[in-house]
Amino acid sequence: MRKSRADRYGTVAVSIHWLSAILILALLGSGFRAANAMDAAVKADLLRFHIPVAIVVLLLTAFRIVWWWRFDLRPLPAQGSPAWQERIARLVHVAFYIVILGMAASGIGMMVLSGAAPVIFGQSSATLPNFTDYPPRAPHGFGALLLVALLVFHAGAALYHQFIRRSDGLLRRMWYGA
Repeated sequence: MRKSRADRYGTVAVSIHWLSAILILALLGSGFRAANAMDAAVKADLLRFHIPVAIVVLLLTAFRIVWWWRFDLRPLPAQGSPAWQERIARLVHVAFYIVILGMAASGIGMMVLSGAAPVIFGQSSATLPNFTDYPPRAPHGFGALLLVALLVFHAGAALYHQFIRRSDGLLRRMWYGA
């Protein structure tokens, strides 16, 4: 298990980053599909996938915060990056944490207030509630859109560094290897 160095991220940080990215994309896909599903059985099937994956993302995010706070140091900024880009990068990363934690809180709020968990996980034959009737649904939906915007911005910035700046090796820093 390699820790981060001044010039690149360590194995744990890279693993958390890419696993979180894949799972968040899966959450967004299943969440948007569930929100638009007309058939209650299809919606329940999607939520049976969505909820456990969301719990994993919450745990990964909490682990990531603890990892950076107690066990590892972040690499130095990419060489030659202007200070304003570094500030925006920090802001985007903090926004990711806030939105992910907010999404988890609003998702938990919807499950608790609606009592939907027994229906979704087959412990009740009641009908699936209309989640729009519960206050956490609005911030959950807004958070999903905000998460999409953050992902697009984050990926766009990475591609900018890879294909426009070329010399700073930013993408290589967030991958495995020497």
